[in-house]
Amino acid sequence: MKEFKGFKKGVNLGGWLSQCNYSDERLNGFIVEDDFKKMASWGIDHVRLPYDYNIIEREDGSRKPEGFAHIDRAVKWAKENGLNIVLDLHKTAGFSFYEGDGQSGFFKDADLQERFYKIWEEMSTRYGNDEAIAFELLNEVTDPAYSDSWNRIIKTALTRIRKIAPDTYVLVGGYWNNSPDAVKDLEEPFDDKVIYNVHCYDPLFFTHQGALWVRELDHSLRFTYEQSEATKEYFLERFKEAYEKAKKYNTTIYCGEYGVIENATPEDSLKWYKAINAAFEELNIGRSAWTYRSMNFGLSDDRMSGVIDELVKYL
Repeated sequence: MKEFKGFKKGVNLGGWLSQCNYSDERLNGFIVEDDFKKMASWGIDHVRLPYDYNIIEREDGSRKPEGFAHIDRAVKWAKENGLNIVLDLHKTAGFSFYEGDGQSGFFKDADLQERFYKIWEEMSTRYGNDEAIAFELLNEVTDPAYSDSWNRIIKTALTRIRKIAPDTYVLVGGYWNNSPDAVKDLEEPFDDKVIYNVHCYDPLFFTHQGALWVRELDHSLRFTYEQSEATKEYFLERFKEAYEKAKKYNTTIYCGEYGVIENATPEDSLKWYKAINAAFEELNIGRSAWTYRSMNFGLSDDRMSGVIDELVKYL
């Protein structure tokens, strides 16, 4: 089984260059250099940086140099604090995991796909062939109906990336928001630098209790960790199928997001982190917790102060 070296324990930087209002105040002040120092003190080895396409390109597809400056700064701060970094395209022109963004058409529109390929060619030129940097092609494909198109897009994107960055690790995930259940429908890895990417917020009724954006949940209900039944064995079973497919192709899986909403108690969140960490450790799965600050899941938020020193042992 391949080991994703340098990307074992991480934290997301959600809400900084993605899922935000894109104001100068947000882009320049939501995360600062001291935050990287704090995260490094938690014993992690990398961060995952979600960024949206409109950070680095205008609606006509032309580049925004000031957007790349934000990514440059994140890469610099990560390296200066001994951290590797995953550059995650969280939203591309024509697709977002969040339907409220109003993006559509990506999986059918060749022009939108071309913009996507060009983003990754640009990212490969700027950040490729650096062992401290990995790429994540696209965050959380949603509908299984996109599967065939997505497999084709992955292959084309990797063909173009490899002409520039043959040595960069690339993460690819499947439908149902990078569900472990979707890995079975991803094609065989393009090459030995491709890793299957999953997200895990299971069981959703516990990790997303009260989340207004999850329509299928009763938002009034609250649950304890004990009600979740989320044991180490639960997570080992959850990852089993994806893990076995990765093993078959001599790659591995990486869990790019996992975490518990602020509506759960900090003490119950800690218990959940301990359970999923035990499964990660047994399977040697790299991962990145959602998320460092705010976004309803903030690990560094004041509410977590009573458990954070213990919790970071289980990232």
